[in-house]
Amino acid sequence: MTAAATASATETAIERALTALDLETKARLLSGQDWWTLPALPEIGLRSLVMSDGPIGVRGIGWTPDDPSVALPSPTALAATWDPELARTAGRLLGQEARRKGVHVLLAPTVNLHRSPLGGRHFECYSEDPLLTGEIGAGYVTGVQDQGVGTTVKHFVANDSETERFTVDVRVSDRALHELYLAPFERIVAAGAWGVMAAYNGVNGVTMTEHADLQHGLLKERWGFDGFIVSDWTAARSAVGTANGGLDVVMPAHGDPWGPQLVAAVRAGRVAEDMVDDKVRRVLRLAARVGLLDGVPPAVEPDDRPAPLHGPDVARYIATRSFVLARNVADLLPLDSTALRRVAVCGALATDARILGGGSAQVVPERVVSPLAGLTLALPNAEVTYAIGADPRPRLAAAGGEQWSSITATLRDADGEALYRAELSTAVARWLGALPAGVDPTELASVELSARCTPHTSGEHQLSIDGFGLFRLTVAGTEIFDGPLFDGEQDPAETFLAPVERRFAITLLEGEPVQVTLTQQVVEGMAGAVHFALGHAAPTASPDELIDAAARAAAEADVAVVVVGTTEQVESEGFDRTSLALPGRQDELVSRVAAANPRTVVVVNAGSPVLMPWADEVAAILLTWFPGQEAGAALADVLLGVAEPGGRLPTTWPRHADDAPVLSTAPTDRTLSYDEGVFIGYRGWRAEPLFPFGHGLGYTTWAYESLTVDTTADNPVAVVTLRNAGSRTGREVVQLYVGPAEPDPERPTRQLAGFATVTAAPDETITVRVPLAARSTQIWAGQWRTVPGPYTVEAARGVADIRLTTTLEVTD
Repeated sequence: MTAAATASATETAIERALTALDLETKARLLSGQDWWTLPALPEIGLRSLVMSDGPIGVRGIGWTPDDPSVALPSPTALAATWDPELARTAGRLLGQEARRKGVHVLLAPTVNLHRSPLGGRHFECYSEDPLLTGEIGAGYVTGVQDQGVGTTVKHFVANDSETERFTVDVRVSDRALHELYLAPFERIVAAGAWGVMAAYNGVNGVTMTEHADLQHGLLKERWGFDGFIVSDWTAARSAVGTANGGLDVVMPAHGDPWGPQLVAAVRAGRVAEDMVDDKVRRVLRLAARVGLLDGVPPAVEPDDRPAPLHGPDVARYIATRSFVLARNVADLLPLDSTALRRVAVCGALATDARILGGGSAQVVPERVVSPLAGLTLALPNAEVTYAIGADPRPRLAAAGGEQWSSITATLRDADGEALYRAELSTAVARWLGALPAGVDPTELASVELSARCTPHTSGEHQLSIDGFGLFRLTVAGTEIFDGPLFDGEQDPAETFLAPVERRFAITLLEGEPVQVTLTQQVVEGMAGAVHFALGHAAPTASPDELIDAAARAAAEADVAVVVVGTTEQVESEGFDRTSLALPGRQDELVSRVAAANPRTVVVVNAGSPVLMPWADEVAAILLTWFPGQEAGAALADVLLGVAEPGGRLPTTWPRHADDAPVLSTAPTDRTLSYDEGVFIGYRGWRAEPLFPFGHGLGYTTWAYESLTVDTTADNPVAVVTLRNAGSRTGREVVQLYVGPAEPDPERPTRQLAGFATVTAAPDETITVRVPLAARSTQIWAGQWRTVPGPYTVEAARGVADIRLTTTLEVTD
């Protein structure tokens, strides 16, 4: 059967199923039956559709410690590869993971823009540039859907910050909306996305879940989108407004404004039943595509799915390709492993790698390779020493590691009988959305974390409870705490983003094991949402002494590697950042180590830009984003030259925060005005940044030899010839920028118009053809309009590193 015949048969089946449903059943199908699923309708052969959070892993319907998920590098890392085909590989792996976990729709990717570097969810978005965002997002979506799993491109639209995210109204010009914020969605919808998620925020006075002009008029009619639009969780707050505004599915069941209210609105003539039918068609079409509608072949048959991928290998490869070598004085990197006798590794994040951002992007991988572990394994003939130096974490790390054993979570009923037991690697009890199979939420009365601690050091240790509710903590049978732990003004649901921590000082003796037990009494109504942890910190020196020790270790080493970065309390869903500075005394640590050893490499473990007042003091800076579960293995590969750092910056890193074209994300009277228009990111930068958009060094050098523009086709194509002028095989990202030849204050000087990646051996010459985006010579003025005249076309290694220039004459 041809594709057209299959599509026709599918639509016929959808219409047949639709006619079998009464109004009440239609309305029921359009709302979540719980937190993650839509209801089954056996009478029409429809099975229940399951959704799950992404974007770097697939959690499934339960946030469970005993069901691990592959954790890929963060979206900023994926964008830093500048490789849509690699994004497709990432998507294929996640589609594979989704099928393994019984998930039909992945709630990803996030394609909002980096308008301000303070955006708290910056790490979960791709770039400040809409073209790069759209191309990476299209690759990701195509990859997921290659596996027959749906995607929901989010958050539609202008959801570019977290402050007052539920209520903020974004005021943005029509031009900026189309040229910047809608552009990635348009590109990915054209690539065939099966779903879009409507954002919490409003746009120009209308909340997005009710925005008929954008959801119905633009997305569905003008763009021809035939998929479904689902609300962000709890974003739908009305029956009539959301139904008439283009929304198709309301999630979750909690707080659902549809159901009987939608039925009543239809019968009262406030919502047309034809509009409800259109929503049902879209849900049935999605169900058909993912194989949930009987008698209808799925969009991707099992035999047509790509071959299985090995998650850790993919995670490691993406990480190496994403790392950005921002500075490399005297070619310190790559290091010669045969010449290294002693390597000093410093920083709390060297042992407690920040592999992902906070919030709904979180998953629990089967393993995490820390930077210290990765380097130690890769350097068997060198002495790798470790000094914490400075610890930016405001909370104690979850108990785990060599001092802890037999960590167990036990779910019990009211009589104390065990309903479920799981062995854990760290003392974190977390189930969100669904309890383990076989556990009835109505029977769950308590959750117990128990573990044996055998201290390596005598003295005053710190234990902590991190969570919400009623707790009892005992050590060696002695009660340490029994009572409530919560912020009385905090919504229980928000505790998953910002739980309360309470610490306790405990004297322990080296080598003497003690049993530690932390029990939570389940709060009424929260049985399906368990989230608490037992934290631990061993006795330690003073902050000054820790930095002194790191400097001494660096002075005695051949090279010092300092790992610095942000914490979950800095970069997370739910709030924006208040500062771009590294938390704690990490800046001081870097300066002290660099003063002690001129061969200092700083590894920046952050999902988005941070300030680096020490940048000119160190020999090398490697930006590793949130690098996923294989963080340390990938780091060793790049530092030792097994792999080249392949990344280029997808967003500008400022030298000073105030230099950014847009900084504040704080609304005024619930309104956030995008007064900068189209001048965000590199388009609006005036001061010289620390590291500009597109920047990234490698382990070879490139000679750009010629640039021409082929205008024989409908769309101009840049033809770039370049040569690997270095001594080792390398990868280059060729970037093409286009801008008006004569300054125009209403338009950016240049904007990214295309890019391509090439790999070449030493002295090899390669020619690449890069189509130039039509939008680079157009503006939005009620419709897309070409602006005739001369344009400058630039081939570059970054927006501030232009290598070749030519001109292009554009006519109407």
